[in-house]
Amino acid sequence: MKILVIDDHHLFREGLRYMLQSLDQQVDVTQCGSVEEAEDLADERQDIDVILLDMKLPGKCEIDAVNAVHNAFPDARLVVLSGETSPDLVNMAIGAGAMGYIPKTTSPDVMLSALRLILANGIYLPADILLAARVSQPIPEIIDHDIEPHFSLDELSDRQREVLRLLIHGAPNKRIATELDIGEATVKSHLTAVFKALGARNRTEAVYAAARAGIRFE
Repeated sequence: MKILVIDDHHLFREGLRYMLQSLDQQVDVTQCGSVEEAEDLADERQDIDVILLDMKLPGKCEIDAVNAVHNAFPDARLVVLSGETSPDLVNMAIGAGAMGYIPKTTSPDVMLSALRLILANGIYLPADILLAARVSQPIPEIIDHDIEPHFSLDELSDRQREVLRLLIHGAPNKRIATELDIGEATVKSHLTAVFKALGARNRTEAVYAAARAGIRFE
């Protein structure tokens, strides 16, 4: 397993590297101090499985950081690891394709469990962040709509499930169309059905709803 840690604090990166050994004895942890450094690395390292990104960095930061890293490593699972838990930032990160948002205050055991979930193609959002989202204006529908606690992927067609899987992985419509060999208009039609099933209005709300419903793709 190959993990890239992008954080501007060397001591934190070293502590994280040590902790990550618990995930896999053969884990290979690479460190970068900025997004720009990671982008340079991308030219020779497209074998990264997971990226742990701090959004608050010198240079590119917040949404620019998430977009840049996601574009540089399109096949890696991107996870935001941040000292901030603002619902707006969480909303921003998930909407840009992150598969999880882990506060830096999270205990090692919980962090490792979150990473295992993400490696199994799940989405990790801490309960307190989901709770805080109830008062966050950008994503009111996640709370206002009554999402069925027993929502099943069986409610979607095979193609809609594939669209949802790629959506959760942060793929834009054009990439979904290419991977599934369908037109972008068809992608939009499938997304509409997925949003309706999850009680969501847009991509970000759909990812939140999928996380709350415990949706995972093995």
